[in-house]
Amino acid sequence: MCRDWPHGMGKESLDSPQEPARTSIRTNLLFLFLLLSTNLLTFFISITFYSSCSLTSPILTPSTASAKPIVDLPPEFVSFTSGQLLPLGFNSNFSSSTIYPPGASTCTHFPDERQHYMTYNIKGSCPDDELHAQKLLLRGCRPLPRCRCRPAAPQEFVKPYLLPISCEKTQWTALESHDGLNFTTDEVLATKKPGTRIGLDIGGGVTTFAVRMMQRNITIVTTSMNLNGPFNSFIASRGVIPLYISISQRLSFLDSTLDIVQSMHVLSNWIPTTLLHFFMFDMYRVLSPGGLFWLDHFFCSGDQLEQVYAPLIESTGFAKLK
Repeated sequence: MCRDWPHGMGKESLDSPQEPARTSIRTNLLFLFLLLSTNLLTFFISITFYSSCSLTSPILTPSTASAKPIVDLPPEFVSFTSGQLLPLGFNSNFSSSTIYPPGASTCTHFPDERQHYMTYNIKGSCPDDELHAQKLLLRGCRPLPRCRCRPAAPQEFVKPYLLPISCEKTQWTALESHDGLNFTTDEVLATKKPGTRIGLDIGGGVTTFAVRMMQRNITIVTTSMNLNGPFNSFIASRGVIPLYISISQRLSFLDSTLDIVQSMHVLSNWIPTTLLHFFMFDMYRVLSPGGLFWLDHFFCSGDQLEQVYAPLIESTGFAKLK
């Protein structure tokens, strides 16, 4: 027994024994044409798709990017901010064979001040440009680029007194107290157990706070700008280390390292709220667990303290002691 052929096909095959060969040739040619056409179409689509979706953009290639010359930057600024190859090659600490200085890109926003600051005689004397340097710092150009020149020594330089006389040669002990303080320095320090060793004074002025702490065997570093006076030089003359930084700069201390941070007069409502919030968290970062943040004389107006600044400070995570 055999299976029946489909109607029509069996009849045609039986009636015309020479037709199957011609039909087979035409069918094979048709299949071959369709196969070649679809392959060519697929190949063309794949090339077009790869070209339009390539992850490598010709605009971002190093050769194209480096082809643009930098014509508006002082040569010394370019020398300082450019990467330098390490003499011993790849360093695992850097994970690179190149070291890059921390030159802030904000410096490029102020071409006049930058040009003045970075124009000097290499290996010669630095020009008197403290005013321009401070303007760049306050505008966000930090850290300032290093310079290959020597600053001139102050005229008639007088060596400061040695410790402890340098702290204060004259002590005013006959002043009467009218109990105007809510708490004393010793009362504040007593809240920190087992004690206080090192700390930071924000905007220390003439560094009286650091000197008072020095008398209690506590080391305090003071930040200050030279606004309306040579405060950093005066701070150093009293035997205290000055940090020449603004309040917008990240504090150069490791996390959880300081026992106390104090601020008097500087942190007030003249600072933008968002910037002040960042700064509060930065102080929280550098304080060790249980460390003290002493905020003294915070100036604001009306209901700002209760409506704006108290919630801002509390959101940082400090627990109020006094």
